[in-house]
Amino acid sequence: MSGSIQDTFFEECEDLLEAMDEGLTAIEGGEHDQEVVNAIFRAVHSIKGGAGAFGLDELVGFAHKFETVFDELRSGKLEFDAALIQLLLRSSDHLADLVATARDGGTTDEAHHDVLIEALAKYIPEEEEDLTFEPMGLGGAMAPMPLIEDTTERAYEIRFQPLKDMYGTGNEPFFLFQALSELGELSVRLNESELPGFDAFDADESYLAWDLTLVSNEPRSAIEAVFEFVEGLCELTIESEADEAEDTDALAALNAAFGTDPDASGDAAPAAPFEEPAPAPEAVVSAPVEEKASPPKAETAKAGPKPTLRVDLERVDRLINAVGELIINHSMLAQQIANLDAGDVREVETELEGFKNLARDIQEGVMSIRAQPVKPLFQRMARIVREASSATGKTAKLVTEGEATEVDKTVIERLSDPLTHILRNAVDHGIEKPEDRAAAGKSNAGEIRLTASHRSGSVCIEIRDDGAGVNRPRVKQIAIDKGLIPENAELTDNEIDNLLFLPGFSTAKEISNLSGRGVGMDVVKNAVTGLGGRINISSTPGKGSTFTIILPLTLAVMDGMVVSVADQTMVVPITSIVETMRGSDEMINNLGADGTLLSIRGNFVPICDVADALGLRQHYDQPPGVYLLVETETGQRSALAVDDIYDQRQVVIKSLDGVCGNIPGVAAATILGDGKIAMILDPESILAASPSAAGFDTDRRISNAIAS
Repeated sequence: MSGSIQDTFFEECEDLLEAMDEGLTAIEGGEHDQEVVNAIFRAVHSIKGGAGAFGLDELVGFAHKFETVFDELRSGKLEFDAALIQLLLRSSDHLADLVATARDGGTTDEAHHDVLIEALAKYIPEEEEDLTFEPMGLGGAMAPMPLIEDTTERAYEIRFQPLKDMYGTGNEPFFLFQALSELGELSVRLNESELPGFDAFDADESYLAWDLTLVSNEPRSAIEAVFEFVEGLCELTIESEADEAEDTDALAALNAAFGTDPDASGDAAPAAPFEEPAPAPEAVVSAPVEEKASPPKAETAKAGPKPTLRVDLERVDRLINAVGELIINHSMLAQQIANLDAGDVREVETELEGFKNLARDIQEGVMSIRAQPVKPLFQRMARIVREASSATGKTAKLVTEGEATEVDKTVIERLSDPLTHILRNAVDHGIEKPEDRAAAGKSNAGEIRLTASHRSGSVCIEIRDDGAGVNRPRVKQIAIDKGLIPENAELTDNEIDNLLFLPGFSTAKEISNLSGRGVGMDVVKNAVTGLGGRINISSTPGKGSTFTIILPLTLAVMDGMVVSVADQTMVVPITSIVETMRGSDEMINNLGADGTLLSIRGNFVPICDVADALGLRQHYDQPPGVYLLVETETGQRSALAVDDIYDQRQVVIKSLDGVCGNIPGVAAATILGDGKIAMILDPESILAASPSAAGFDTDRRISNAIAS
């Protein structure tokens, strides 16, 4: 039971850390709004309280220092400056590390931990450190105690009865009592009057209550702070004689203000005396800041977070697999009906179309469950940029856009490593040193822009930096020196840029923590390709580089064009196709000895024979007459030549990993309605492997052919 509760705590920590990172990013951008500071304080405060419940002392201690600094900020005793903001960002990263260590095990960097503790302590007044304490257990949820001016000792009568939900969250009354005992002399009496007989006893209910007496010189707010972490999970009343005296004094003050002092002399009839302090007009008495009236319940509900349900990912995967089988079953049923030798099957076909629409609605609903915004992933990347900047002695800032873009959860998880590689390379190789940027007329701080958007049924992620761009002469020379390309190779700018993706390629002059080991961009390309996506690079010398990653929205279902290639049925993703057409002899033009061009409305595009590229047959002079016009990420269009087009339908993606390995030109497989297996093609890799469309400098070859 405790294990599942602890798992829930760590899941909630992810949301709290996300909120904390979001607030710190806003602060780094210049937004020093009080509510942002309060939101960060609450997030750290909640992590500290939950950690205390599980005895995570190291996490509690660091979170206490962290939240105390934010308490100073929100009270106006501290102001933000560049050094403090950087310290808060690094402390946020370390807090995330401590949570991960507590969850997964391992050790933390003690030297780094001590350095941050010491740095945070410099922003905390000594007197406040003396008056605050770090109680054990759930007392860790307490906020730092304010300075106490009134040292009058008073007795508090506390009635405390936990609800069953409190035990379900892992809280224990003992830790609360232990925290109270730190505030003064505490006596505890168990009240078991509501405990039923054995026959009526329900193990899930809470029957016990406690009557406590605390003699302390702490204010009432300090007592309430002890129970802050279990607010709403218990029934609590706190009373003291001092409270009654204060109410009496307040009532006397109000009556005196309105001339209703019962001891005042005079014959004039007094105004109706105040019997309760609550209706006092604001013009006479203003409530303290800490005791602002709560908003109406309706408004609170409206502004609160949407209700959510945590579901084991494995259950969602099983549901997605079931939906995939439902779609395959529909295809098979449709195929069987088409093969029937029946006169009128229109009614059956109508019902089958309804079945198809229902299956699509279910599929889209299930996919939306797995879809998650890329915001948490992008927030983690901000830390990567900070660490890389520190390691290289450069100044770089990450700017994110499109954080609300939703992607399949599996895609997000597997995208983390490629983005990390690209961002580290952007800082290490792209962003110049401050003195070099100043000489080039740029700001000292480099900017890396990370954006996400939906484009034509796919997810587009761009990483753009304003650095020096790719040094193409140097890249080409390194490739020649490593034997990756022949010395006399004539390459376009785009071809040179793509040399960075070759295995073992590195432009680093020396090995560092970030680069120089020849491992990096080829890993990025393999990871992106493994997700069914593609990556492209474009660069402008002196202005920066842009990496563009195109990924499918999901790894489960896609819309595809079913085609015939050398008597084999295959599927081409719809998102890759611009248009389809049937060619004629007049539209075909030869280009050199090994190439053909298709004339489309006055423009020429190279023809790629899919069967030839896949090795299913040898190239012949007259390509097939059906073409799929596709566009690559570089903007270049090509015509995929196939034998015929059968249908456009939704297909279920079946991975070939661990079955056939990596097959050039093939991304995955699917099961058709007749039960046969069809390959899902990857147009980008087919074009790269095609002899008929070979040669990256196609535009130049076309121009030369036209000129001659």
